[in-house]
Amino acid sequence: MPITDLLRRNAELYANDTALVEVNPEITEVRRVTWKDYELIESNPRSCYRREITWKVFDEKANRFANMLLDRGVKKGDKVGILLMNCLEWLPVYFGILKIGALAVPLNFRYASAEIKYCLDLAEVDVLMFGPEFIGRIEEIADEISRNRLLFYIGEGCPSFAEHYDSLVVNCKSEDPMIPITDEDDAAIYFSSGTTGFPKAILHDHRSLVHSAAVEQNHHGQSRDDVFLCIPPLYHTGAKMHWFGSLQSGSKAVLLKGVKPKTILETVSNENCTIVWLLVPWAQDILDAIDRGDVNPADYQLSQWRLMHIGAQPVPPSLIARWKKIFPDHLYDTNYGLSESIGPGCVHLGMENIHKVGAIGKAGFGWEVKIADENGNTVERGQVGELYVKGPGVMKCYYRDEKATADTLKDGWLLTGDMAQEDEDGFIYLVDRKKDVIISGGENLYPVQIEDFLRAHPAVKDVAVIGLPDKRLGEIAAAIISI
Repeated sequence: MPITDLLRRNAELYANDTALVEVNPEITEVRRVTWKDYELIESNPRSCYRREITWKVFDEKANRFANMLLDRGVKKGDKVGILLMNCLEWLPVYFGILKIGALAVPLNFRYASAEIKYCLDLAEVDVLMFGPEFIGRIEEIADEISRNRLLFYIGEGCPSFAEHYDSLVVNCKSEDPMIPITDEDDAAIYFSSGTTGFPKAILHDHRSLVHSAAVEQNHHGQSRDDVFLCIPPLYHTGAKMHWFGSLQSGSKAVLLKGVKPKTILETVSNENCTIVWLLVPWAQDILDAIDRGDVNPADYQLSQWRLMHIGAQPVPPSLIARWKKIFPDHLYDTNYGLSESIGPGCVHLGMENIHKVGAIGKAGFGWEVKIADENGNTVERGQVGELYVKGPGVMKCYYRDEKATADTLKDGWLLTGDMAQEDEDGFIYLVDRKKDVIISGGENLYPVQIEDFLRAHPAVKDVAVIGLPDKRLGEIAAAIISI
């Protein structure tokens, strides 16, 4: 079943229910008040820009965009880049691409012009969708990238080198084009973080996307009554695949532009959010704001908030201890994953295992894991080795990079590049990135192990351990600590 079938199902079963809400606190709504012969415009600083769409409208918007692409000659197997900040159009555009059998290619909004061009060329993108935040960057490369691809713009003030999305889709049919798509068809290209140079292009099929939706709902039990607050960028597999739990359950999700503690708590309260995915800095900011008295949880409707989960980086145990003191009824979870494993969930702590904070968990729903030596053989429990994962969410390949694919995929296993070890209960702890090991006097030192030890102190908010050159030992470990 392709991922687009879930959207079709929701549009049929939950047509008039809210699917997506966009909240932007940086834009205040304008209220018009008529008084006698005058029209006054009153800005309310307590309100913010808010839009929403139902599942039926979501599906229709995706269909219109799909039909527009077909009208412009885009076909199955072509690639469409998405360079947008989180907005109400993001996901309908994504699904419109998938509905014609084309590949969605989300781009990091932090990319400079040279990186954008590199990724467009590497993934052989035929169409680029971009928003107002990127006009300057696209203008720098417009002459080069527009020679062999279409440029479409979403927002006000369309630049001369692009075509405007609204004017293109307004008269397009809202009926589903019903292009035949299978589980094995290519669906999306995501990009690696680029820590070893320019990013690699990661190819996934529809089976990967559908599996990630099933994983997310299995781990966090999304129901029709849940409301997911999505703050991280949708170009990343993390945010997208956590939202897939809402797609799977047919429940509402809120796209929030803003990470201030007050903004987050207000949105949870106003939108009745039940599940919130935070990054470590945002969770720390909320706790610090409460400690300072800048915000008071009692001022908000938060009783429905059932789950706070964190991913994308190590979580200090002191953070969760502080969080549980203020929000004792919250469930907590963390997920591990890579873009190569279609985002979070291949390893999963589990909401019932808060006593194991610091571990990344065990194999996620439908996944296998092992910790292996340099020859791919499983090491004994307690020993350090490289973490391997296997499952339906593993990428097909690094697009147009056979060597990197061969180095990373072996006999169906994805080599993560993360060093890990398993405790006596079968929980996996990250030790470090394979390339980040500090060799001091012939001994391997794993920065993450040192960081985990230091984070256990209640006064430590976060820590980073790095290697410094040493004449005698070659390298020594140094810790940078935030308290």
